[in-house]
Amino acid sequence: MGLEGTIAPQVGNLSFLMSHLRNLKILSFRMNNLTGSIPATIFNISSLLNISLSYNSLSGSLPMNICNTNPKLKELNLSSNHLSGQIPNGLGQCIKLQVISLSYNEFTGSIPRGIGELVELRRLSLQNNINNLKGEIPSTLSHCRELQKLSLSFNQFTGRIPEAIGSLSNLEGLYLGYNKLAGGIPKEMGNLRNLNILSLTSSGLSGPIPTEIFNISSLQEIHLSNNSFSGSLPMDICEHLPNLKGLYLAINQLSGSTPREIGNLSKLEQIYLGRNSFTGTIPPSFGNLTALQDLQLGENNIQGNIPKELGSLINLKFLNLGPSNLTGIVPEAIFNISKLPSLSLVLNHLSGSLPSSIGTWLPDLEGLYIGGNQFSGIIPLSILNMSKLTVLDISVNFFTGYVPKDLGNLRRLQYLSLSRNQLSNEHSDSELAFLTSLTNCNSLRNLWISGNPLKGIIPNSLGNLSISLESIVASGCQLRGTIPTGISYLTNLIDLRLDDNNLTGLIPTSSGRLQKLQVLYFSQNQIHGPIPSGLCHLANLGFLDLSSNKLSGTIPGCFGNLTLLRGIDLHSNGLASEVPSSLWTLRDLLVLNLSSNFLNSQLPLEVGNMKSLVVLDLSKNQFSGNIPSTISLLQNLVQLHLSHNKLQGHMPPNFGDLVSLECLDLSGNNLSGSIPKSLEALKYLKYLNVSVNKLQREIPNGGPFANFTAESFISNLALCGAPRFQVMACEKDTRRHTKSLLLKCIVPLAVSLSIIIVVVLFVLRKQRQTKSEALQVQVDLTLLPRMRPMISHQELLYATNYFDEENLIGKGSLGMVYKGVLSDGLIVAVKVFNVELQGAFKSFEVEYEVMQNIRHRNLAKITSSCYNLDFKALVLEYMPNGSLEKWLYSHNYFLDFVQ
Repeated sequence: MGLEGTIAPQVGNLSFLMSHLRNLKILSFRMNNLTGSIPATIFNISSLLNISLSYNSLSGSLPMNICNTNPKLKELNLSSNHLSGQIPNGLGQCIKLQVISLSYNEFTGSIPRGIGELVELRRLSLQNNINNLKGEIPSTLSHCRELQKLSLSFNQFTGRIPEAIGSLSNLEGLYLGYNKLAGGIPKEMGNLRNLNILSLTSSGLSGPIPTEIFNISSLQEIHLSNNSFSGSLPMDICEHLPNLKGLYLAINQLSGSTPREIGNLSKLEQIYLGRNSFTGTIPPSFGNLTALQDLQLGENNIQGNIPKELGSLINLKFLNLGPSNLTGIVPEAIFNISKLPSLSLVLNHLSGSLPSSIGTWLPDLEGLYIGGNQFSGIIPLSILNMSKLTVLDISVNFFTGYVPKDLGNLRRLQYLSLSRNQLSNEHSDSELAFLTSLTNCNSLRNLWISGNPLKGIIPNSLGNLSISLESIVASGCQLRGTIPTGISYLTNLIDLRLDDNNLTGLIPTSSGRLQKLQVLYFSQNQIHGPIPSGLCHLANLGFLDLSSNKLSGTIPGCFGNLTLLRGIDLHSNGLASEVPSSLWTLRDLLVLNLSSNFLNSQLPLEVGNMKSLVVLDLSKNQFSGNIPSTISLLQNLVQLHLSHNKLQGHMPPNFGDLVSLECLDLSGNNLSGSIPKSLEALKYLKYLNVSVNKLQREIPNGGPFANFTAESFISNLALCGAPRFQVMACEKDTRRHTKSLLLKCIVPLAVSLSIIIVVVLFVLRKQRQTKSEALQVQVDLTLLPRMRPMISHQELLYATNYFDEENLIGKGSLGMVYKGVLSDGLIVAVKVFNVELQGAFKSFEVEYEVMQNIRHRNLAKITSSCYNLDFKALVLEYMPNGSLEKWLYSHNYFLDFVQ
């Protein structure tokens, strides 16, 4: 009628028209543009039998006493509005109600139990209340013995299906799909002898399908898709379902073979068995289903050949047999189903070639999906006769020959995938002519040609392709030339991949016009020049890969404004200078790979802001300074690569907080100190490389370290640990045992020596008393040489705290000098020779020989030594006042005249 506005509240009073409307039985304002709430006075018109206000924009709630003054109401149809609130419990008092339709509204709460008192109710429709109705399905609905249609789909009902529903013998349609039910289908539902449609799609049900369901001879449609049903189908499935038109069992866990008896269901129009675990072969008896329009068997484990009998299905509109494990050649009869609009055989093991007349036999074909098989031969030119074709997917096969240059004759084409074949360009040194012809396809949205040896040049006409184009994937095609600037006219592009080619030149500055772009891959080419700042206009960009090119200059600081970025890969270029600080603000970034460039500066603390990072690769650059401790905040990090830089200092002790870490590579730096024991807590760590550093002390042995080898730790300063790491033993227990043994030997010796000294002192004292005036003897025991046996390397490690830099007191051309404290408390200076220098061995021998035999008040004396094949050190007296050089030439130290 086209009425608009609100319903006047006076319509129920009708005081001025009451004499004329005493017998009003039907109030229908359906399919108008009425808004506002429904006046409560409408429900006061006691003569009304039918209220129909459906398909409007009414809102508000219904009065709870809706039936107090109108017990005669038979039909209440308020569907397709914006009504909200709870369904009035008072509906149970409208004992004459036969139809309640409140679907497509916004009602909340549960189904009032009073509805179960409506013994004359024939239709209850509460579906599509924007998923707001919840609670269990009341078993009291079984009292509505006249019920013919029960529709509760698209809500949030929970619990089990009441067994009592099986007593609704007049039920013709049961719609409980798209809820959150539990359990299985009650076998009592097999008693619904008048049921035509059973719809339980996406309802959360599980368990086997009761065989009683397949005994309801009145059933025309069975919708059980997208649940967790298991078990096999009964072999006699067709004996009691003579009227079945639709069998929808897709997306479950059904198994066993597909019953060949299904071929006897002569009225069957749709079969959806995909995404299960069916085995065996396709029954040839399916060829008897002459009324069949849709056959979907994909995503199962079905094997064998495609039976030629399927070619008899002349009414077929959709044939989907993949993915599965089908083999052999596609029967020619399949291509004779002349009215077939869609053929999908993807991801099987089918072979052979396409018939040369395929375009003549299937003139109505709209979708040809044969990707992921073993088809070979050329693309038949007759395919250009399929004027209705919108999808052509022949990817991942073995097709050879040229891409038809007139492919653009398929003017309705929307999706073209030729990827991963052996297709070539007719003239390898020329432009790709078929791309130019595709400018005739005004609806083209996806163009995938990657993985073919096309060896051609991208034509400038690329910019004239359909303005609807969303995706160009031309990776690994051996393309040459430059990226056409006209590509910037494809303003609806979302995905652009030209990686792994031989493209040269610059990145077009006009690329910034592609404002819808989400994926940009130009990697593995020979593109040079700077990264254009125009890329910063790509506000929707999610993944940027410009790696393995010849790019130079700096990383644009405006990249920090691309907050939707999830991956940045710029590795293997010639980028220099610092990483812009704005880059560290990308909190949602998942992958950052800047490796193999010439980037420098220190890593900032702000790296800890990137809490979503999964992969961080900064290896093979010139980063310096310490590893920031905030890196431990990246708890989603799986891979951390900082190798081959100039990093120094200690490994952060809180590395153990990187709970997701699987790969850690810090090799080829100048890191010192010890390996944090906290790394033992990283239970997912599979790869560790800290080689070629200056690490020392004990290698942790717990957690993931049980699986690491010596290669992870080679070429460090002074690591010790388990024998499998091929480093010296730490010998903590040995040292403790040695001390105990020494005490047992030295204590008796010391007691004996003390007695001897006491005796000697007593004799000397007697001599002094008798000759005190004749001669005074002064003995300076400190001038006596203190000779010690050769010291072990382990003793020197403990003495110098593993040659810690804090104990370093001098450097020379042949080595370093450390301050150390031996186990007996003696302070010494340890001169460690650099054995990698030429002549170091000879210098050690000469210095040891000379210094051992010379005594001078200004020379430090050798007290011991330590040497083996790869370590040489002299142990000298420690001079607390430093060297003579320091006092003579330093600006901070002076000698007075007397000194």
